[in-house]
Amino acid sequence: MAEALKIVLATPEFFPLAKTGGLADVAGALSKALSSLGHEVIVFLPNYRSVQSKVAVRPVSVEPVRIRMGTKEVEISLKEANLPGNKTRILLIDSPFHFDRPELYKDPQTGIDYVDNDERFILYCRATLEFLKKLNIRPDIIHCNEWQSAPICAYLKTLYAQDSYFVRTGALFSIHNLAYQGSFPKESFTKLGLPQELFYPMSPFEYYSKLNFLKSGIFYSDVINTVSETYAKEIQTAEYGCGLEGVLKSRSNDLYGIVNGADYSEWSPQADKLIPVQYDLNSLSKKRRNKQALFAECGFLTKRIDWPALGMIGRLVDQKGVDLLVEITSALLKKELLLVILGSGDVRYEKKLKELAKKHPDQLHVFITFDERLAHLIEAGCDIFLMPSKYEPCGLNQLYSLKYGTVPVVRKTGGLADTIQDSDSTGNGTGFWFKGYNSKELLHAIERALEAYKDRKKWERFQKNGMSQDFSWDKAAKKYVELYQMAIFKREALVSPGAF
Repeated sequence: MAEALKIVLATPEFFPLAKTGGLADVAGALSKALSSLGHEVIVFLPNYRSVQSKVAVRPVSVEPVRIRMGTKEVEISLKEANLPGNKTRILLIDSPFHFDRPELYKDPQTGIDYVDNDERFILYCRATLEFLKKLNIRPDIIHCNEWQSAPICAYLKTLYAQDSYFVRTGALFSIHNLAYQGSFPKESFTKLGLPQELFYPMSPFEYYSKLNFLKSGIFYSDVINTVSETYAKEIQTAEYGCGLEGVLKSRSNDLYGIVNGADYSEWSPQADKLIPVQYDLNSLSKKRRNKQALFAECGFLTKRIDWPALGMIGRLVDQKGVDLLVEITSALLKKELLLVILGSGDVRYEKKLKELAKKHPDQLHVFITFDERLAHLIEAGCDIFLMPSKYEPCGLNQLYSLKYGTVPVVRKTGGLADTIQDSDSTGNGTGFWFKGYNSKELLHAIERALEAYKDRKKWERFQKNGMSQDFSWDKAAKKYVELYQMAIFKREALVSPGAF
């Protein structure tokens, strides 16, 4: 193995402590995989209320840091947690006023982002760097994730550019979803504690007269990656670039795509403790008993057990293709099938889906929530999994579906295009694609899957093809290490030997 690295993973989410989406799963699984490769991994995470409810938190013996925020000074302490079976050191940035809240980013009563999210994550970023110094930790690489930790990349090249602790520290910036950019009024720039002259039209921090955290991460990081090769190409186009395609194209030589792994220690039907009956590729018939349990959960009639069950899990937002599914749900339910949906999000879709479920209680069940047990049961109990995403940086549920023998129907975009092979009439492939973002093509792809489902031998081939795929984190982690080494090399190339 190459020389062990000291890796700081700066992430706003980390499974199982703090999760709103796939980033948490990625951070949790990647940290374990990197540790198993022999690297030292230190996670910095805000000390959210959800963390405190899931694990014992203890103080770290280090002086608090004090960070000026406009006219006030904020004191931040450091706490620590451990997870069973995970060697990763988890350090928690603790400021109860900023992080001890019901949800991570939004007011649960209004569904609106907390008005001080800029301040919250500026403090998180500054405190992460300050505590590294106080603890005498000199990382080889800081791996920043999403807009919430993007300012760390900027600080390393500005406020801390001459700091001996970080002069050889590389920065990798991972974009998990380009649509979430951390955009704030231009007045928020002063909270960063940087010289005002760094904020000007088309500067690394400015986008249409607003402060843009994500843009600063793209500009100041040594290397950038996103979570699939196709998405890395897509985000350099006007269709998928969310306005930042020009910045990304300017750094195309430093932009890479790595498909996320699946955490098979959490998502594998032969070892899944959250499903009623475990099974594997050689005992696929046991999957039916999980389908029976899902029927009982949803109140579906057992006499319909041979009807195909379709599942969908995720945020009920436009990105996930919920608008397409809503358009065709009535037409779908005229067929002999069952549909189970788990998720929450846009109140328009929540309301519409609840109305449809009330109208078709024998065929459609909707859980307006997120529940880990139900997510596992849907993966194990359904026959077909739907991911009709408008765009999908990587996606994880299609990887879980493959392993559970639940054949995916996906739109050919981003990570879905990279991980699912379109099926043909002979039984080759692992799922079903559609290309155009419209309900007609989605319906046609589902109909292809339903037709294939009628041929039990062919369907079992599709299932086993998927279950045989390997998207383990070990492979992905090795690719991340290559990017870390690139970032370190780039950083060291900038350092003059005379600086030491």
